Amino acid sequence: MPTKIRLQRHGKKRYAYYHVVVADARAPRDGKFIEKLGTYNPNDNPATIDINFDRCLHWVKEGAQPSDTCRALLSYKGIMHKNHLDRGVLKGALTQDQADKKFETWLKEKESKVDGKKDSLAKASADAEKTRLAVETEAKNKKAAEVLAKTSELAAAAAADTAKADAEVAGEEAPAEDALATEAEEAPAAEEATPEAKEEATATEEVVTEIKEEAPVSEAKAEETTKEAPAAEEATPEAKEEATATEEATPEVKEEAPAAEEKAEE
Repeated sequence: MPTKIRLQRHGKKRYAYYHVVVADARAPRDGKFIEKLGTYNPNDNPATIDINFDRCLHWVKEGAQPSDTCRALLSYKGIMHKNHLDRGVLKGALTQDQADKKFETWLKEKESKVDGKKDSLAKASADAEKTRLAVETEAKNKKAAEVLAKTSELAAAAAADTAKADAEVAGEEAPAEDALATEAEEAPAAEEATPEAKEEATATEEVVTEIKEEAPVSEAKAEETTKEAPAAEEATPEAKEEATATEEATPEVKEEAPAAEEKAEE
């Protein structure tokens, strides 16, 4: 039965990882397999290769044909080189000790290369991070400078507006200050005129005093007038009789008036 060492796909879309398996060459890729030898994850840097060294070497010696990718993986782990040395021992080209020393030397060189690659990748990652931070810092400083300039302009404009408003307020308050100064100038004149005002006030008080003194006399006259009022009322009947006589005499006077006018015409 022809056997093959190949990869069996697992994982999700665009993030696949693989199982290293021994399967019948006629079986589907993701179908039935004989034995699982390890895993391979190409998403890491460097890629993660975890396989069973002894079982892989056994199947290679048994004649299992690895696929191209699996051959590269087995060579990376030294399985193909170990098989080559073992075949040399079988042919008598070298002893087992020489083969083991050569393989240990090869493993050390391979490990140093792998470590060097890991160090270079870590250094590149650190440099990229430093560069990114430098770019971000530069952009941040530039933005801060722009904001500071804009803030300074706004502050200058606000200061100018404040100064202008203060100037306008000072211009409006100036007339009020002039009025206060005028009032301050008029105040001494008013104080100088106070003696005359005091004399006038004294004369006014004297007049008020005289009026108060005359007030009782007026009140006495008013009482006499009220007393005489009943007498006048008592005299009214006689006055009424005289008025009646006068009215009776008026017709005779009216009759005599035409005769007098006729004599005057003659």
